[in-house]
Amino acid sequence: MSYALVTGAAKGIGAAIAIELAKLKKGLILVDVDERSLHEVAQYIQDKYYVDVFPIVQDLSQPDAAQQIFEKTKWYHLYLNIVVNNAGFGLNTPFTEGSLDDQLNIIDVNVKAQLRIVHTFVPVLKRFSESYLLNVGSTTCYQSVPYLSVYAASKAFVRSFTRSLRYELKDSTVSVSCLIPGPTDTAFVERAGMKTHTLKTAAKFNMTPQEVAQVAVKGLFKGKAEIVPGFINKLNAVVTKFVPPRIVEHVAAQIYKPRPGEQEDKKAVALQY
Repeated sequence: MSYALVTGAAKGIGAAIAIELAKLKKGLILVDVDERSLHEVAQYIQDKYYVDVFPIVQDLSQPDAAQQIFEKTKWYHLYLNIVVNNAGFGLNTPFTEGSLDDQLNIIDVNVKAQLRIVHTFVPVLKRFSESYLLNVGSTTCYQSVPYLSVYAASKAFVRSFTRSLRYELKDSTVSVSCLIPGPTDTAFVERAGMKTHTLKTAAKFNMTPQEVAQVAVKGLFKGKAEIVPGFINKLNAVVTKFVPPRIVEHVAAQIYKPRPGEQEDKKAVALQY
């Protein structure tokens, strides 16, 4: 049995990708900081798909997180030929009004943790005749997004880094892909602090995590450079190349700018980008 490592696997896209891989009878190493949800997902997958699941509770913002995961998974390295860097979060707030520590934490998880995991596990992936690395970006990678600025910048980094790495590894056995989802029903909003007007706008175009995961896994095994689920998201990827940045930024600002007195809507549709 071959194994896949999936970060941010306790819910949303990460959990859905884990389930799609379990359907293919892949063993799983699931990583998340949310202990309760992680163990619930692990148990569900084991009971339904009869594959081995090894959950690891780990805060990826910690500098030694990748090494900790590496040490805990040494036994699996003979079988580990898929790595999915899904963990990430954002904050919907004016940059100068938000906590600097919180903004830096986005970089710790979305950028530094991904780099550390890639650097740590690519040598493991190279041992196989076929192996796969999937870094999860976002459609925000195609433009600047006021009031979601650090998150969008981190995802632009993910896309650029992944494409460069793909080229560097093109003559190796490692296939490198970047998943670029648009609005998706996940718990992203709870941490991002998105407000009702933002959610209502984005919800018109959202996909389910299951839909995104199905496209992601198919694209991964086909060796695609960029995997963009959904027609609207594909259109967005093209249109932003031709529309002046100031117009794109203005439109994005109207969606994400917090309105005075408006509260977070924890009951509204949760979205991940």
